[in-house]
Amino acid sequence: MGHNHNHEQPASLKNLVFAMVINGGIVAFEMVFGLLIQSMALISDAVHNLSDIAAMIFSYWAEKVALRPANAQKTYGYHKIEFIAAFVNSIVLSIAIAFILWEAVGRLTAPPAIPGGKMLWVAVIAFVGNGSATLLLQKISARNFNMRSAWLHSLQDALFSLGVIVGALMIMFFGWHVIDPLISIAISLFIAREIYKIVRQTVNSLLDAVPPGIDFIQVRNDLLAMDAVAEVNDLHIWQTGADQKLLSAHLRMTEEASDSEMIIRAAQEMLLHKYGINHTTLQILPGSAGEMEHCNHCN
Repeated sequence: MGHNHNHEQPASLKNLVFAMVINGGIVAFEMVFGLLIQSMALISDAVHNLSDIAAMIFSYWAEKVALRPANAQKTYGYHKIEFIAAFVNSIVLSIAIAFILWEAVGRLTAPPAIPGGKMLWVAVIAFVGNGSATLLLQKISARNFNMRSAWLHSLQDALFSLGVIVGALMIMFFGWHVIDPLISIAISLFIAREIYKIVRQTVNSLLDAVPPGIDFIQVRNDLLAMDAVAEVNDLHIWQTGADQKLLSAHLRMTEEASDSEMIIRAAQEMLLHKYGINHTTLQILPGSAGEMEHCNHCN
């Protein structure tokens, strides 16, 4: 049995807190003026920012919980909490998006007259705020999947604010008031696409699916390609967190091989550097071993 763990110190979460504060101000600002001038684009951007604050709070909470040590009941620790937080965030955001789409579609036939000038300067201020929050989160985006997703949410906010700016300019210069609900619909559909990807990935992770970017067949072939390995059975690859990829397997040695420790060390080295798998559990069987009993789950 072999283990290789990553003990790097986590990056500071202060930037995440600052990003939440900035987004809180943007939400209040956009929501108030969006309601005053009846701009669905501003309101939808504010709702998206609000959902991102919730996502950041979940992310912050998940990061704190994930640091709890493993115990007798949770022997792998709490790393999977980040996937649970992402799944919950996605469901809440889906409800908000459904409401925005309903309102925006209803306004397509009779869009209200929106003052493009006010819409423009509100969107510019929101863009500056979102851009600042995105830069703050970029500094800790390499921490893990949880933080990368928070950074991507903030980056989307900045891009969506830019889209509202474009819409405001089109209203000012061309009088195309229908562009407001159209932008809202476009934003909502884009977010819905991102929600689908997050839900799919979190569900796969909670079901202990092979992590994205890892080819199960190729891993098996690489293990079989080792000189002393004759057979690979009961191979499983999963993750408990973005930076915690695990593998377990039965490796049967060739008839002439005898050094099981050498096989474990070589396998660990290959799996870590080629696939980023940093936790391995390997059962080494002698070449004379027959078919394993009580192993109906072996693949």
